Amino acid sequence: MHVNTPLKVHYYGTPVVLVSTRDVEGRANLSPMSSAWWLGGSAMLGIGNKSQTAKNLREQGECVLNLAPSDLAESVDRLADLTAVDPVPPTKAAKGYRHEADKFGAAGLTEQAAELVAPPRVLECPVQLECRVVDSHPFNATCTAFEVEVLRSHVDERMLVPGTAYVDPDAWDPLIMKFCEYYGEGRHLRPSRLAANWRMPHQHLAAQ
Repeated sequence: MHVNTPLKVHYYGTPVVLVSTRDVEGRANLSPMSSAWWLGGSAMLGIGNKSQTAKNLREQGECVLNLAPSDLAESVDRLADLTAVDPVPPTKAAKGYRHEADKFGAAGLTEQAAELVAPPRVLECPVQLECRVVDSHPFNATCTAFEVEVLRSHVDERMLVPGTAYVDPDAWDPLIMKFCEYYGEGRHLRPSRLAANWRMPHQHLAAQ
């Protein structure tokens, strides 16, 4: 039976994207997000206004969308409570966030030079999309929807249907963020710092 309930979170299950950007001084930033969708050769990214990623996108207009596979859940979780913003905004500090200038190092991930944009790619991600910002749209009081154009796609050849430019869905197992929890391979993968910091009422947290 359906019940009428005002849900506090709408994170039904979306792929995790590691968004790499650079600031005005050329420093690389890496941020996990799961509010992204694609249509044709464009993507829409929903990002909090106070984040370093939003600032970099506004000022530099470039990014790389690195799609994380399920086996990178641990690396992504290392980034979950880190921010490049210094000092840490009070709202994030209250949720346990701390400042970290070297996000790649903290996550144990490798910078790989892009070809058309300044931000680096993530070597460990099998799908890397070099993008430029073409527009931005205010989205409620705290977020912005950034519209980006995919300039170049890099895909691990083992994921392609042989002889085509299509990704083989059987070869691609994306890391999925579902209500702040990590899923892949059809199962819950590991405890989530994000879910714990946001005090999500999940059985996974009660069992820890």
